[in-house]
Amino acid sequence: MQSYRLNADRALEWVEGPTPAPGRGQVLVRVKATSLNSRDMVIANGLYPFPPSPNLIQLSDAAGVIEAVGPETTRFQVGDRVVNSFNPTWFGGPLRKVGRMYGTDIDGWLSDYAVVDEHALVSMPGHLSFEEAATLPCAALTAWSAVAGVGPGDTVLMQGSGGVSLFALQFALAAGARTIATTSGEAKAERLLGLGASDAVNYAETPDWGSVVRTLTDDRGVDLVVEVGGAATIPQSVEALALHGTISLVGHLGGAGQGMDLMPLSLRFATLRAIGVGSRSDLEEMNRVLSQHRIRPVIDRVFPFSDAPQAFDHFAHGSRFGKVVISR
Repeated sequence: MQSYRLNADRALEWVEGPTPAPGRGQVLVRVKATSLNSRDMVIANGLYPFPPSPNLIQLSDAAGVIEAVGPETTRFQVGDRVVNSFNPTWFGGPLRKVGRMYGTDIDGWLSDYAVVDEHALVSMPGHLSFEEAATLPCAALTAWSAVAGVGPGDTVLMQGSGGVSLFALQFALAAGARTIATTSGEAKAERLLGLGASDAVNYAETPDWGSVVRTLTDDRGVDLVVEVGGAATIPQSVEALALHGTISLVGHLGGAGQGMDLMPLSLRFATLRAIGVGSRSDLEEMNRVLSQHRIRPVIDRVFPFSDAPQAFDHFAHGSRFGKVVISR
C-alpha cells in the first residue's frame, strides 16, 4: 500500500507498507480520488488547535470502490462506489461529542487503500466521477449545512470562489434563491455569473462591498451570508445583511480582524451561526439532492497521486476556482 504521511517536519512523506485487511464490520476501500480543504493546510502548517497525532496519513475526503468486506458487514458489498463521511462517528442528529477525525487522530485518505468502519461511508451519487465525488465530504456538506432553510424569494451572498462558496451557490440556486457572489477579479466574476450568480461584486476594487450588495438588493440586504473570511470580512457581511438575516460562519480565510462591533449585528436582529460540516445522514440527504438536480462539483485542477505535494502547494499558493483533487 502506498500513502502519504505528515512527518515530524510537517512534510508529506511517501510511505509503502502492507495493504490492511478489514475486520468485523469494516470494509477495505480502494481509494480512487481525494480532495483538499483548508483544514488540511491548517494541519500541515502546524496551526491546528489541538496537536495532531504524529505520522498520520492525511486528507479527510475521498471516493472509491469497496475492495473487500469483513465479517458481519451489511451496508456494502464488493464493487460498491462509496464516499466517506467527514466525521466518521457522527451518524445523525445534533453533534454531542467530536470523535476521532481523519488526519489528526486517525489515518486519512491520501492512500491507495483504507480500512474503515462500514458506517463511516455512504453510497456515491451515480452521475459523478470519482474525482467529483471526492469533493463532497467536507466542502459540499459544509455548504449544504450553511444554506439550510433557504428557499424561493431568499437572497444568498457567497464569498469568493472556493469549494464551499461554489457549492453554496449551486445549492442556493437549486432551492430557488437569488445568489450574489464576491470575488477578486473580472475573470472569476464572469465564471460566477456563468454558474448562475445574479451579480458578482469585486471586493478587491470595492473594500466596502457590503454597501454595494445593499444597493443591488434595493437596500433590503441579503437573507443569508456564507461567511468564509471570518473576522476580517464579517463587518461587511453584517452591512450586507437584511433584517433578521443569518450569517453562516464556515471559515476564517481572511485572517485576524480588529474585533467585531456587535451593535450592527444587534440592530439587524441577526443570527450568527457556526457551521460544523454535517452528519452522515446530512451527507445522504445532500447526495439525493445532488442526484436529483444533476449538480456537478466545480473542480479547479486534478493532480496525479505522485504529485500530491504539488497539489498541496497549488492549494496553498495558487489562484483557485473550485476544488483541488488528487486522483489515483
